[in-house]
Amino acid sequence: MSEQPNSFKTGRREFLKTGGAITAALLTPGIALADGPHPLPAMPSNPVTLKAMPTRNLGKTGYKVGIFSLGGQAALEKPNNFDVAVPIVERALDLGVNYIDTSSIYGGPDRWSEQYVGKVMARRRSEAFIATKTKERTRDGSMQMIDKSLKLLQTDHVDLWQLHDVGTMYDVDQIFAKGGAMEALLEMQQQKVVRYLGFTGHYRPESLMECIKRHDFDTVLMAVNAADPHHFSFDKDLLPLAVEHQMGIIGMKIPGRGRILSSWTPQPLEQQKHMWEGMVPAPTPGTITMQQAMYYTLSRPVSTVIIGCDNIAQLEQNVQLARDFTPLTDKQQSELVAKAEPVAKPSLFFRFYDRP
Repeated sequence: MSEQPNSFKTGRREFLKTGGAITAALLTPGIALADGPHPLPAMPSNPVTLKAMPTRNLGKTGYKVGIFSLGGQAALEKPNNFDVAVPIVERALDLGVNYIDTSSIYGGPDRWSEQYVGKVMARRRSEAFIATKTKERTRDGSMQMIDKSLKLLQTDHVDLWQLHDVGTMYDVDQIFAKGGAMEALLEMQQQKVVRYLGFTGHYRPESLMECIKRHDFDTVLMAVNAADPHHFSFDKDLLPLAVEHQMGIIGMKIPGRGRILSSWTPQPLEQQKHMWEGMVPAPTPGTITMQQAMYYTLSRPVSTVIIGCDNIAQLEQNVQLARDFTPLTDKQQSELVAKAEPVAKPSLFFRFYDRP
């Protein structure tokens, strides 16, 4: 792992330097940081954002987020990809992106995505709203996740900490049980190690709606694309509920790992069987363009969309699409939903696998 930045100050920033001792304290019920929580710094501010693209409120947080945000997958989840991934993060900030999404599971056990983002955050932390996640369902497991996230991201706080991939009521019950992950989220927010709390999901709407009922979360990261209305729709009930609760709504799975796009070339079916996306093989390309895919989701009541990029050219194209965005009419949205119907299942592959 790369070196830590040399600009760390005393106080809460010692959280990172004391490592195991602090982790042990956090994992012991009733023990807080010795000197108590310290004020969080000012909200991130990228000076380029307002000139680069439209912005929207990230729910009741009040943060003005650019409508295109950088996802932590694609190039950012590949191992030993520093030469490609780090310049993408740098260029995103240069172009005005002010929200970066990552997770403790992106890039496998080495958590490459957080590593790449951390390389840039060591120098440019104040320019980006950083969101990461815990897939752990217990308090102790999640405490270990945030401790490592802070080290890899080379920061002493994250702006948004999310419960990753809440798919079923089994997940919800684990998270909110005694000793569950929700305890870690609340403790870290109280300690001002994390600023806001959220959850994410792409499987079924009911479990995400239950999360909204159980806690006043700040954000929800949900799958929203033109294929969504055809199977287990998030748009029908979940999206209006999130709007009602004034949540920051982050749209993901915009191109469905490319499968909704007419420009996508399907891999051989035998190869797809060995891929996560291959749960629903895609025998043909998609039916809509990247512009149509992005503009459909941005025409829904979302705060921003996160999209992972394979290279800087893709990143620049997406920022340009965000800059040029004008909302689609209801008729235009309906036409795209109909156009996506023939490839709806492959584009929503993440809703078609067995879960407990």
